[in-house]
Amino acid sequence: MIRVQSLPCSLAKAEAEALNRESGRVYTTMLVWHYRIYRRTGHWLSKYAAKRLEDYLGGPTILHAHRRDAAQEGFYDACKVARSQQKTGVDIRYPHRRKWYRTTTWKNTGIQVHDGVMRLARSRGLEPIRVALPSHLLAHPASAYKQVQLVWDRAARRYAWHVTLEDGVEPAPAPGNDIVAVDLGEIHPAALTDGHEAVVITARRLRATHQYTAKRLSELQAKQAGKQKGSGRWMRLQRRKNRFLAQQKKRTRDIEHKVSRAVVEWAQEHKAGILAIGDVRDVADGKRMAAKSQQKISLWPHGKMRAYITYKAQAEGIIVGLVDEHDTSKTCPRCGRQYKPRGRVYRCSKCGLVARRDVVGSVNILSRKLHGELAKIVPPPLAATKYRYPSWTGKRSRLDTAELARVGTSQREAAGL
Repeated sequence: MIRVQSLPCSLAKAEAEALNRESGRVYTTMLVWHYRIYRRTGHWLSKYAAKRLEDYLGGPTILHAHRRDAAQEGFYDACKVARSQQKTGVDIRYPHRRKWYRTTTWKNTGIQVHDGVMRLARSRGLEPIRVALPSHLLAHPASAYKQVQLVWDRAARRYAWHVTLEDGVEPAPAPGNDIVAVDLGEIHPAALTDGHEAVVITARRLRATHQYTAKRLSELQAKQAGKQKGSGRWMRLQRRKNRFLAQQKKRTRDIEHKVSRAVVEWAQEHKAGILAIGDVRDVADGKRMAAKSQQKISLWPHGKMRAYITYKAQAEGIIVGLVDEHDTSKTCPRCGRQYKPRGRVYRCSKCGLVARRDVVGSVNILSRKLHGELAKIVPPPLAATKYRYPSWTGKRSRLDTAELARVGTSQREAAGL
């Protein structure tokens, strides 16, 4: 399996910044000359012609030749992504902004590992960068290291190495042959059922984090709108905004990983060989919604959640597939009547069914997966529906105040109070 390990960077900040600044310069040179030639001739410059042009005009560099190639190819890789997105109807521009800094990437041809030290090549005449490997990576052979990136962590305000390697671990055999359906939600991230039991993975902290991010971001943008763009106060607010967004991104990513791990563990416990996930990629497309509803949908990270569940499930030998989720949350699993419920409990006025709304959606996804239509599987009773809180931290005291509380209690007990 391909894994990414984050290691602290011991380089001086000025040295690390010089590497990323040089990568940004090479990328910007490619961008500038590409558009200059396009404006003058009307022809699209090919990637290989642009690389030869940058090699000639770019001058000397501190980057290894392959690292320079990676920075050059970055512009055309971004163009390729923009082209594919435009074909699917996404309104996106081709890359047009200059980069003063860009993440420096070493491919396997510039990586050497010997005696617990990883050497990253630089240009001819410069000593390679030496990175001491931690103990848990010493067992991997040199061929396992596929890529290394020098990344600026905006939240921690320091550089780090992102090491991509093949850990040699093969996917485990599937724990069983059953099918588990997953209904992704905006309030509760996931609801699962195998037709007999059901569980709701709840993490309201994730929703609260997204809402606080939007609220705080709007406050910073309102302050920034009253400043002259590029001024000292404007730049200070921009740095604050960038760091805040980086911190919130780390918090949400931590919760999303815990939720996706809980989904896969529940599927393993119930001997699942297939995970059927409701396809919500086109949710609210073309619909006019109220401002609050539109904000909730736009902040819903169902794509990342689906990606996290997919790779974790595949590592455990579980196959992941998408199922059309239209009408699954408003169709009664017993009688097939449709209505849009209010609240988190589904109550059918026709047959009297009472069930969790999220469980109704997952049951109907399972029904569509097994039978090709809805309302063929009755949801488990309420007593068989459980909740899991993977990101719950509970109430905890600070270490200093907790220690004082214990001392105070023991003194009162000794005094007989």
